[in-house]
Amino acid sequence: MSEISIIGAGGFTGKELLGLLARHPKYKAVHVTSDKLAGKSLSEVFPDLISPNNLVFKKHEDEVPKDSLVVLAVPNEASLELAPKFLDKGHKVIDLSGVYRLHNQEKFETNYKLKHTSFSLTARAIFGIPEIFRDQLKGADFVSNPGCFSTSVILALYLLGNLRKEIKPRVIADCKSGISGAGGRVEDGGFSFNGVYENFRAYKILSHQHEPEIQEYCFAGTGLSEPEILFVPHLLPVYRGILSTIYLEANSENLPFLETLTENSKSEPFIRIRKTPEEIDLAKVQHTNFLDISLRQRGKNITIVSALDNLMKGAASQALQNINLMLNEPETLGLLS
Repeated sequence: MSEISIIGAGGFTGKELLGLLARHPKYKAVHVTSDKLAGKSLSEVFPDLISPNNLVFKKHEDEVPKDSLVVLAVPNEASLELAPKFLDKGHKVIDLSGVYRLHNQEKFETNYKLKHTSFSLTARAIFGIPEIFRDQLKGADFVSNPGCFSTSVILALYLLGNLRKEIKPRVIADCKSGISGAGGRVEDGGFSFNGVYENFRAYKILSHQHEPEIQEYCFAGTGLSEPEILFVPHLLPVYRGILSTIYLEANSENLPFLETLTENSKSEPFIRIRKTPEEIDLAKVQHTNFLDISLRQRGKNITIVSALDNLMKGAASQALQNINLMLNEPETLGLLS
């Protein structure tokens, strides 16, 4: 059994990953940390999880088992400090923060409002969308897991393949998220039950940290310049899930966008193409690693709709998909029954 250490296991993503590992045939969680929960047992904090052993939460600073793969499910500031230390000690590391996703330091520091103290490591990190970077992820020692919004938009565009060259370089992404993907980790009344019940609103308009991530990767492999991205997230009164509506304009009419999307997804185990955009909804993807996509074309106008579970394909299960590749196991292991 391969050993997994989760730093920051007390959060939303940490809990989801623990649940996945409890059912995994080849991995086991051997070390979990949370400065707030240190000393408490896993079963005490998460009584609804099937716990294979008597794990007790440690502090972030406590020694990690030597040969374990380390998952960083901590805030950006903590990842800046911890990722270099674990890599120096020879651990494979997968980081769920946004610290090592962007290759432009100025963009990172502007959007994250944080001084990057280990930017050279960004060149070493593989961006963790398997459908795009599968070959590089196999056996990798350092992976930067993508953002949830980013995954829903980047993959929907990437799977258009060479037809991306037929799109005008302006992408409008209108995305809706449940509170677990929109800041529910913080003590902000706007993300509390009272703040979302019978309510709906936009937030971080044209200033969300995932915008430059979408910009950097959505035209990956085309040789095109980065497009203009207009990204507006909205907060849904639900717990989990992201539904993204993406607006594009083609250079000409009657190009085979849906056919191309379908063809490029045939070999992808976690991509499901629906016949119509109206078939896309959160209930079909919640608690899964699937990304559902469809589109409609009218003249030069294209509307793509995609949906995923922000805690799964947007975080924990995509991390497990990456871990499988990092450890040279079948990509779908522990994710498809």
